[in-house]
Formats: sequence, C-alpha cells, structure tokens
Amino acid sequence: MIGFGNTDVGKLRKVNQDYVYINNEPIGSLDNLYIVADGVGGHKAGEIASESAIDFFEQFIYETEDDEVLDLLVSALAYANEQVFKLSRSSKQYENMGTTLLAATIKDNRIFIAHVGDCRLYGIRNNKIAQMTSDHTYAMDLFKAGVISREEAENSKDSNVLTRALGTEKSVKADALFCDVYEDDIFVMCSDGLSDMITDDEILKIASNKEITTDQKVDCLIQRANDNGGKDNIAVIIIEN
Repeated sequence: MIGFGNTDVGKLRKVNQDYVYINNEPIGSLDNLYIVADGVGGHKAGEIASESAIDFFEQFIYETEDDEVLDLLVSALAYANEQVFKLSRSSKQYENMGTTLLAATIKDNRIFIAHVGDCRLYGIRNNKIAQMTSDHTYAMDLFKAGVISREEAENSKDSNVLTRALGTEKSVKADALFCDVYEDDIFVMCSDGLSDMITDDEILKIASNKEITTDQKVDCLIQRANDNGGKDNIAVIIIEN
C-alpha cells in the first residue's frame, strides 16, 4: 500500500499548524510510516509543536529497533511528547503549546495505529466507512460515560475541546490499536479541519472513487472542506493499493 497526503491552511486561518509525514519506504524496523499532527498554541507555537513532534517521532523510529510495532509507536509518541514538553518550557513564546498526533504503519498485512487528540483514522471496506480512532475530547468523554448521545457529542460546543494533547504535560497516554488489512482496504487519516467540514459519507464517496488517483482524492477532500467553509487548517493522508 502507498500513502499520499497534503495540508492546506483553509479559508479562515493565517497560519497552517497542520503537518503530515509520509514515508512509503522502510524506516528503522518499520516498512513505512504515516503521521498527521494538528498543533495548538498562540502565534506560531502550534506550528512549532506539530512540526517538532513529527521530527522527534521520526527520529525515535529511525534510531530504535523493536519488532513489537505497537510498543514502538507508543514509545515514539512518548518520546515526542517529552521533547515537545521540554521545548514548550524553553521559551515564553512556546508556553502551553501542544499538538495532536496520529501515527500509522502497515506491516505483515496489519495496520498499527497510535494517537493522542482528535485527528482521525477512517477505514473503508466493502463501500462502508468506519472511524477506527476515538477522539480525545470532552464531548466524546461524555458520550463514553453515557451522558450524551454520539450525535450530541458530534454537535456539542465541546466537540473540539481536547482532553489529551502531545507536549502539554510531562507524560501522555496514547491509544493504540491494530487490525488486519485486506487488498481493497482504504485508510484515511485527517485532522479535524477535514472531519468537521465534511461528512463521513462524503469522505467515503471521494476516497472510494476509482476514476481518480490517490493524490487527486486528497486534493478533492481538501477542496470539499474548503468549499464547505474551510474553518480550520486541513490535513489528509490516504493509504491504498
């Protein structure tokens, strides 16, 4: 499988704090690596947080040999968190900065995922789409506790209030999961600048379009998010055969 991705500043923001990392070649003990990060923080602090987190994550993967893929991803995320946290305390302009981070790799016909925050990974199979990650937001916590419905969580004013982010605390708890990969599977990784602007059905329709290339699908998703308002930076990676 091959990944393609891109980011866009959107229609309202002046600075793009979203970053993507795409490596279709082996790195360290992994066969490939894909990352989406969405920075938070004033001025350019969020931009520094997301870019630095990806750099630290990549460095850890490159330098560390570990056949336990999930353990490796979680350890890389912990290392990136530690380094961004140190960076945030090194200068007043970086104070309280942080970032979401979603990392995925495909190995031995499985996709392995680790993430913190509300960037999402969708899986598409048999013309159906499913969100494989769970948003780390206040509204989603209320849904999991049975206080509100999923629809209420998605439409809540707290739907973008993060309960976890990388770099804001000395340590962070990551979610980690894996699942089998089949030949026609498609995976979409994105920041909330995409998922807040277009529906899951729209993502499914565009990502499943066999008449256009993968990079064209990425461009179409970004364009659709902008057509619908482009209220935030947009980051998208599509991985498919």
